[in-house]
Amino acid sequence: MPATLSPILKQATPVEAVSGRGAVLVDVHGREYLDFTAGIGVTSTGHCHPKVVAAAQEQVATLIHGQYTTVLHQPLRRLVARLGEVLPAGLDSVFFVNSGSEAVEAALRLARQATGRPNIIAFQGGFHGRTIGAASLTTSGTKFRTGFAPLMGGVFISAFPAAIRLGMTVEDATDFALRELDHLLQTVSAPSDTAAFIVEPVLGEGGYIPAPARFLHGLRERADHHGILLIFDEVQTGAGRTGRFWAQEHAGVRGDILVTAKGIASGFPLSAMAASTELMAKALPGSQGGTYGANAVACAAAVATLEVIEEEKLVDNSRTMGQQLLDGLAAVAATRTDRVRDVRGLGLMVGVELWAEDRRPDPSLTAAVQRNAIDEGLLLLTCGTGNNVVRFIPPLVVDRAQIDAGIAAFTRALDRALEHRPAGASS
Repeated sequence: MPATLSPILKQATPVEAVSGRGAVLVDVHGREYLDFTAGIGVTSTGHCHPKVVAAAQEQVATLIHGQYTTVLHQPLRRLVARLGEVLPAGLDSVFFVNSGSEAVEAALRLARQATGRPNIIAFQGGFHGRTIGAASLTTSGTKFRTGFAPLMGGVFISAFPAAIRLGMTVEDATDFALRELDHLLQTVSAPSDTAAFIVEPVLGEGGYIPAPARFLHGLRERADHHGILLIFDEVQTGAGRTGRFWAQEHAGVRGDILVTAKGIASGFPLSAMAASTELMAKALPGSQGGTYGANAVACAAAVATLEVIEEEKLVDNSRTMGQQLLDGLAAVAATRTDRVRDVRGLGLMVGVELWAEDRRPDPSLTAAVQRNAIDEGLLLLTCGTGNNVVRFIPPLVVDRAQIDAGIAAFTRALDRALEHRPAGASS
C-alpha cells in the first residue's frame, strides 16, 4: 500500500506549485498566483532569487553537509560575519539550528542556565513553536496545546496589550498589560525565580498585532531592574519583514537574546539564536548542538540572502511597499466597516481583521475570503486568536504593481464573500 501524507496536515490552498519566481508561483496547470504568503514569511527574497539559487547550486557541488560541532566550513564563517553586520549591537555570538521552534528551545535553555532561575514569562496570543517547550509558551490558539499535556513547567502567561481585543485605547492597554505583569511578578513568579520574558515584537499567529513601543520599553525596564533576560522572538518579524531589519528597532529596545529563522535563508531551513558572548558563555558545556544546524547549503543561501537584502535595499522596499499595502487595504476597509474591524501591521506584515454585524469575530467569513482569493489568483493565509484575520506576507521583492493587484484581488474576494453571506451571520 503506498504511503500518504498525514491526514492531519491541512493545506490552506489546493495549489500544487511547480515553480516560482519573485512574488509569483506557478501551479501544475500553468496558472500563475500572486504569492502573498511567502511560505509563511520564508521566501524573503522571493521565489528562486538568481543570487540565492547560484549560491546554493555552487555549494551543493562543493560541500553539502559539514556538521559544525565536528568540522567548520566556509559558508558558516561567512554567515557569522555577515550576521554580525546586521545584529543589534552587543549580540555578537550566534548558535544555529534548523527551525524557529529549535531556536526558541535553545533560548529557553540559555536563559535558565545563565540565570539559574526556573521560570519563563510569555505573553497572551504569542506563538513560539510546536515542540514541547515552545508550545508551552504558545497561546495563539488551543490547537498548539490541546492533547499535548503535561506541557513544560515553569511557564507563566501575562497580558499582551492587544488594544482592539481588550476594547481599550493603545495607551490604556499598555498600562493594563504592564500592571498585569507586575501583578504576576508579585503573586506567581517572583523576579528571583524568573529567568526571562519572551515576546514577539509583532504577534504573528496571534493576529499581526504590533507591540506598542512603551510596552517593550516597560519589559526592558523591568528586566533590567530584576536581572531578568529579555528574549525577542523575531522568527517571523526579522530580516526586514517589518520595514526595519529587526522589529525591535521600531521601539528602540534591544533584547538580551534574539531568535530568528524564516526569511533569513530564503526558504532553506536555518534558524539562529543570538546573544552577547558574555551571556552565551554562561550556557553549560554540551548544551548546544544538533546534527543539521548550520548546514553548509543553508548557510550559503543565508549569506546570499543577506547580500540581496542589502544590495536591493529590501528593508526600504518592505517599508515603502508595506505602507502602500496598508493604505490600500485601509481604503478598502473604510467603505466596509460593518465587516472590516481593523487594518494593521508594520512593513510587509499586514493583517485585516474581519467581524460579523454583531461585532463578533467571524472565522467563516475570513475563510471564505481566503478561498475566494485563490480563485482571484492571490494566495493568502489567516491567523488570529479568533481565526478572523487575513494576513498579507508578500516577499520583500514585491513591487507596486503587484501590491495594487493584490489589493484588487482581495477586494473582489471580500465582496464576493459578503454577497453570499446572510446578514448578521457569524460563527
